[in-house]
Amino acid sequence: MSLYNIFDIAGSGMSAQTTRLNLVASNLANADTVSSSTTKTYRSRQPVFATVLHDAMGSNKAVSKGVRVLGIVESQAPLRKEYAPQHPMANDDGYIYKPNVNVIEEMANMMSASRTYQNNVEMLNTAKQLLQQTLKIGQ
Repeated sequence: MSLYNIFDIAGSGMSAQTTRLNLVASNLANADTVSSSTTKTYRSRQPVFATVLHDAMGSNKAVSKGVRVLGIVESQAPLRKEYAPQHPMANDDGYIYKPNVNVIEEMANMMSASRTYQNNVEMLNTAKQLLQQTLKIGQ
C-alpha cells in the first residue's frame, strides 16, 4: 500500500465522523421537541458505516480504502409519551409525544466521534511528517 493512500483513508474517516457529529447535533437539538402524534415526532438518527474496498492494481485481491456512510437510519425505539392535558400540542387524550433521543448516549457518541476525528487528524500529521523526512534523506 502506498503511503499516499493514508491520506484517502484518513480523509474518508474524517468525512464519516463529520456526518456522525452532524447527526448527534441534530438529535440533541431535537431532544426536547414536542408533537401531538407519533407520526410527526422526531426520531433519533444514526449513521451506518461501511468499509470501502477497491481492486488493488488489477488483481483480484481487495484492499481496504477507507470508510463511507451507507445511509442514515431512524431509531425504532418507542417514543416518550407524557400526559399533559394543558399543553397546547396535546392530542385529544391529553398526551404529548417526545423524541426517543437519549441525551447521555448522544453525548457519548459526540465524544467518540470527535475523538475518532482527532485520531484521523493525527494520522494525517504523522504521514505528512514521514513524507517530509523521506524527502530530506536525499539532501
